[in-house]
Amino acid sequence: MALERRTFLQTIAGTAAATLALGSSHAVAASDLEPIPARPLPSLLPKALAPGSRVGIACPASGVTMSEMKGFMALCTAHGLEPVMGRNVSRRDGYLSASDTDRADELKEFVDDPTIDAIMCARGGYGVMRILPYLDYSAIREANKIIMGFSDITALLIAANQLSGVVTYHGPVASSTFDPFTADAFKRTVMVSPQMDPFQDERLTTIVNGVGRGRLTGGNLAMVISTLGTKYEIDTKGAILFLEEINEEPYRIDRMLTQLWLAGKLQQCNGIALGNFRNCESKGLSITGPSFTLKEVIQERTKDLGIPVVYGLPFGHVKSKLTIPLGIEAELDATSKTLRLLQPSVEHRI
Repeated sequence: MALERRTFLQTIAGTAAATLALGSSHAVAASDLEPIPARPLPSLLPKALAPGSRVGIACPASGVTMSEMKGFMALCTAHGLEPVMGRNVSRRDGYLSASDTDRADELKEFVDDPTIDAIMCARGGYGVMRILPYLDYSAIREANKIIMGFSDITALLIAANQLSGVVTYHGPVASSTFDPFTADAFKRTVMVSPQMDPFQDERLTTIVNGVGRGRLTGGNLAMVISTLGTKYEIDTKGAILFLEEINEEPYRIDRMLTQLWLAGKLQQCNGIALGNFRNCESKGLSITGPSFTLKEVIQERTKDLGIPVVYGLPFGHVKSKLTIPLGIEAELDATSKTLRLLQPSVEHRI
């Protein structure tokens, strides 16, 4: 199938062309950075995984051991998927798996390899932001493969979705626990017979009632904040924004949500779907006295937006997690506590 070509804007010029140092062994000139699309690209659906599909396991952030991936290995065996280890699996370079160039090259090799059907990030941790300028987003669009992960991988998912137009997937990493809920959500979203039944859970907390529709985008709150002001920052215009976090005090959640509000990102959404903010309640006194609760912070920061808001969806830093496709149209019904995809999340294989 011929892929649609898009004209890109010229790369950033002027005095910024000095260089951007990323890692100790290499520097990226501003003239070498991938240009920003002139307008949003139409979404491309990667092909669904099926028995015989080959899944590359990449380490674009922190390192991982083989034993940490036994759950994903078991899932692959059960469903006839072939895992292919990247060059950086089991490597360590401080809090990274390898140098910036090695991590970027590993990812690019999986993108360019026609025998690889999907790319599963091994773990989050830290490091993805450092390799974003090395990646070829035109090649990612041409390859049109499933790319999946969460936590630090959020930055890659948003960048690849927005700069290449390929639907990406906020879901488990290869080192996640693939309990029945996680495995079923993975299969329902990216395997041979994806279903579009709404996710509903009466345990969800409705912050603001209402119904909103838009394309899904989001991920880890700290990572979303970290790319603001760069060409990789999140586009929330007309979106259903999903966010999750771990190990942050309520005042820090307040700070990050306020930063999104000050940047105009929350006001542009058609709905906000919040995950379980794991271990984010106050542990005692706040910075100057008693703390607000997490729910109070969320209500204060979202109540006047005029859009539906829910809290407690299972994705991100929780054991049992949904797989959520970025770039797919969805409906958030905060009143009935449902999140429903409005289109398939992968292209069916023939």
